[in-house]
Amino acid sequence: MELWEGTVEEVVTAEFWADKSVLITGHTGFKGSWLALWLQTLGARVVGYALDPPTSPSLYSCASVSSGMTSLRGDVRDLDKLCETFSTHRPEIVFHLAAQPLVRVGYSNPVDTYAINVMGTVNVLEAARRTSGIRAVVNVTSDKCYENREWYWGYREDDPMGGYDPYSSSKGAAELVVAAYRRSYFNPADHARHGVSVASARAGNVIGGGDWADDRLVPDILKAFIAGETVNIRNPHAVRPWQHVMEPLGGYLLLAEKLYSHGPTFTGPWNFGPGDEDAQPVIRIVEWLATKWGNSANWTIETGDQPHEAQYLKLDCSKAHAKLAWRPLWRLSTALDRILDWHLAHRRGANMRDVTLEQIQEYSAQYRRAADRGIL
Repeated sequence: MELWEGTVEEVVTAEFWADKSVLITGHTGFKGSWLALWLQTLGARVVGYALDPPTSPSLYSCASVSSGMTSLRGDVRDLDKLCETFSTHRPEIVFHLAAQPLVRVGYSNPVDTYAINVMGTVNVLEAARRTSGIRAVVNVTSDKCYENREWYWGYREDDPMGGYDPYSSSKGAAELVVAAYRRSYFNPADHARHGVSVASARAGNVIGGGDWADDRLVPDILKAFIAGETVNIRNPHAVRPWQHVMEPLGGYLLLAEKLYSHGPTFTGPWNFGPGDEDAQPVIRIVEWLATKWGNSANWTIETGDQPHEAQYLKLDCSKAHAKLAWRPLWRLSTALDRILDWHLAHRRGANMRDVTLEQIQEYSAQYRRAADRGIL
């Protein structure tokens, strides 16, 4: 197994999270399901607010995510229902993950994309503003929130927001919403009065078991391989910061703990991405998975016009390294191994809640051992 070489000081602990009241928007989605399960293992009291799972099958259903939490159906565009949910369940910590997460869907349905990603963020922050007892809010956006200049170094948290396409610009706009609410209603200088710390988290291209979304590279590859079909690759030379889903989720959990415990010091935006060596072109991912899968794996490169997507995108995570002592643990090869393990287990009918929890426990144990040794 390949691990990142560096140092780490902080780990996610059950001691902090035990019995904390946590609300997740978007818990039926891919990232939200992994986060909900991780929080369940830590002993948190988890409430989820989301629409039905966006795919069938879904990680939410396969891993029986709802069995260890309170799972509610609701739309983040519904401010009244969102406020009622906050008021009833009184979360101490909020993770906002509900979103329209796909670039190509943004092209085909821009109105809903902006409504969900921008006004949904407004509504979550407004519900938090109207609810007493909240200590920390982590708003999750995307690495695509930056004005992409196709340069070869990573974007830093203070680089300009932007976005060529509706999805990307909706995430940049959501970041501006978070910044405005933080300054206007949750200003760190006035923390003693309001008691709420707000941060945003920008992750790279997140991959992991249980992702069946259309128009995502790894799910598209695995669906085609499993079906014995040829996978079509749109953008073979586009470079992305690939990382297993547990990497940024660990960062979100550390960030929330710091916001809860230390308030104003940790507000603002944060990048969570892999090391430079794992910002790889699409073609490398395809070749690696095809080699692992064997002779039945076939792929081809699509020709013809495609909607515009960034060709080179990488994050500078120096801030998270220095201030949170957060580091990625699994190299890309390990992440891809774990994804194959997950989907092969699903294919043979394994208990996918157990499989997913085992991967969470494996990652957590390896992170703790690395922290104890002072290395990753």
